[in-house]
Amino acid sequence: MSTPGVDLLYTAAELRSRPRPPAGRAVVMTMGALHAGHAALVRAAREHVGADGQVVVTVFVNPLQFGEGEDLDRYPRTLGADLEVCADAGADAVFAPSVAEVYPGGDPQVRITAGPMGERLEGASRPGHFDGMLTVVAKLLHLTAPDTAFFGEKDAQQLALIRRMAADLNFPVEIVGVPTVREADGLALSSRNAYLSEAGRASALALSRALFAGRDARAGGPKEIRAAARAVLDDAARLDPPVMLDYLALVDPADFTDAAEDHTGPAVLAVAARVGTTRLIDNVPLDLGAPR
Repeated sequence: MSTPGVDLLYTAAELRSRPRPPAGRAVVMTMGALHAGHAALVRAAREHVGADGQVVVTVFVNPLQFGEGEDLDRYPRTLGADLEVCADAGADAVFAPSVAEVYPGGDPQVRITAGPMGERLEGASRPGHFDGMLTVVAKLLHLTAPDTAFFGEKDAQQLALIRRMAADLNFPVEIVGVPTVREADGLALSSRNAYLSEAGRASALALSRALFAGRDARAGGPKEIRAAARAVLDDAARLDPPVMLDYLALVDPADFTDAAEDHTGPAVLAVAARVGTTRLIDNVPLDLGAPR
């Protein structure tokens, strides 16, 4: 399988054989099923390294970050279409290794532990998810050896943990966040949106409406932000299909602990919910006045 303008690589040896440009290498890590949000990451990487740099996109559905009963087997795999997205957005190569290539000895006995931040919100809802995510990110950073790595801000807790891992473990890479890409009606782009029925997609819009309502209430402080967002989600619980809330949280982005009522400076308003059998997450960054 090949696409003009982008090389498809399956092994670490193939990746290592590529000359490393003086202008630097940027990596965008994905699980495939690429959409316009992923394309924005690739374009940001290309802009960062310039015409003389190198942009590598990884496509790997990581089994370590799927828990029992989650959607590993049905997660969409669309490599042919992914190559076209990468080529159009300016990638030089797509690294699409097999599970055996990434984990040659089977499930790794030594893994990255996400620590306390990884046990909150998404970590509480999906035990072990962040350990698996950080383990594969660490491996892919070693395999691709980038100067910069680009991740979407839609997965805000994931991005915060990757930044913390890179700092705590002295990875020689700059971690860059790219703003969430949304449909015109506000729905955050996600590969899992493909699972939604037409009615489910209409219900799912309540997530972004709730976040935007909270953002609009930010002058009233944390209590008003939470109340405004919660009111939208309470109404959404009566839709067909209903929006079944997992969590709504206003947190300090430094460690994802709950923002105190007197919190000032950066914050993240985050939500996770199920619409039918599809679990969705979203968030908006906020600035609550002067930094501490």
